[in-house]
Amino acid sequence: MTQPIRLGISACLLGRPVRYNGGHRLDQFITETLGRHVEFVPVCPEVECGLPVPREAMRLVGDDPDAPRLVTSRSGRDLTDRMQAWIGGRLEELAGENLLGFIFKSGSPSSGMERVKVYNGKGMPVLKGVGMFARAFMTRFPLLPVEDDGRLHDDGLRENFIERLFAMKRWQDTLAAEPGVRGLIAFHTREKLLIMAHSPKHVSRLGGLVAHAKERPFPEIRAEYLALLVEALRLKATPAKNANALQHAMGYFKRNLSADEKAELLEVLDHYRLGHVPLIVPVTLVNHYVRVYAQPYLADQSYLHPHPVELKLRNHV
Repeated sequence: MTQPIRLGISACLLGRPVRYNGGHRLDQFITETLGRHVEFVPVCPEVECGLPVPREAMRLVGDDPDAPRLVTSRSGRDLTDRMQAWIGGRLEELAGENLLGFIFKSGSPSSGMERVKVYNGKGMPVLKGVGMFARAFMTRFPLLPVEDDGRLHDDGLRENFIERLFAMKRWQDTLAAEPGVRGLIAFHTREKLLIMAHSPKHVSRLGGLVAHAKERPFPEIRAEYLALLVEALRLKATPAKNANALQHAMGYFKRNLSADEKAELLEVLDHYRLGHVPLIVPVTLVNHYVRVYAQPYLADQSYLHPHPVELKLRNHV
């Protein structure tokens, strides 16, 4: 990868004292672990739209959770128009930042990705809101992977999010190096098992798109492929689907594996499928056979090394 992954992030998660009370919400996994592999682009909607630190707390208010107002909690000052005016300009700036994703601050009336409190006319909160900036960002950049700091504590969601980030980076780099059908074919060839682990149906759909790529304008094919890829990778990679992808990989060794090696791999896959061992165990064994038997197709499969091993993401799923 020629350039680091550029990742938008709520500034308080980096330890910046920008919250309403002058505090922060430093997340050490984000800064110390993930931070070794990405370049952060911090955003604080409240401070950047001109509000001071410290400041009065804010909340979303309204009977329609999809169109609330942003109002200060104590004085009732309506900051909606001010925030919306800032959002428009900031999104245009971020469009030039080459972002490949965003990590939002959970629960924030400006940056919460989901389940943000919206207070109705009776002053009762419902967990159906989305922060004003987060909503606008996800509308403006619908294909980018996004998560919030709270959801990233879930091992499966964390692995999926970071996997999608690195997939987007490979997509970007591949199509930059070979911006045509050949690049698309190369990308799809390398990502086939990864897509299969999320959605076998999408493998077929994307494969069909690639097979007929020369029959339509390439920009149209490229956009359709990316939309389907994003759709596929958002789906959960379950133990059953991962085991299916690994068994598919196993087929490339049918002339190499001894009876004992085949039995060992099948046993490990069963242990994984039943939840006795994490995904890293069967993947490590398959990678071992890739090296031993010099299997070139599998050696190039992103599924077997979708993100830096030191992140230890597959140790917990």
